[in-house]
Amino acid sequence: MTTTARKRLIRDLKSLQKPGNFYGIHAHPADNDIYFWSAVIYGPEDTAWEGGTFKLTMQFTEEYPNKPPNVKFISKIFHPNVYTDGSICLNLLQSDWSPLYEVSAILTAIQVH
Repeated sequence: MTTTARKRLIRDLKSLQKPGNFYGIHAHPADNDIYFWSAVIYGPEDTAWEGGTFKLTMQFTEEYPNKPPNVKFISKIFHPNVYTDGSICLNLLQSDWSPLYEVSAILTAIQVH
């Protein structure tokens, strides 16, 4: 049975796989589990994180896209919006969440903040 969440995640994945669409972010399901993704963000130029490679996990539920995923850094990073356990304090992932946000938008928002 294909759920709304599964359909949306497949669409998000296809969007991310289009050549040249996104710079500095990569994400894909881990271990063939559409609800658990591995992601990489490259540090943006002209920032303290330039040249860095940062790994994250993204855990989705059946409620996606109506509910945001749980996103965590697994790479150590010093940032005022990242807790020591890797949790991210970003309004987009909490109070400002919208079902319109795709995986690419989530990762891009994390990258630039």
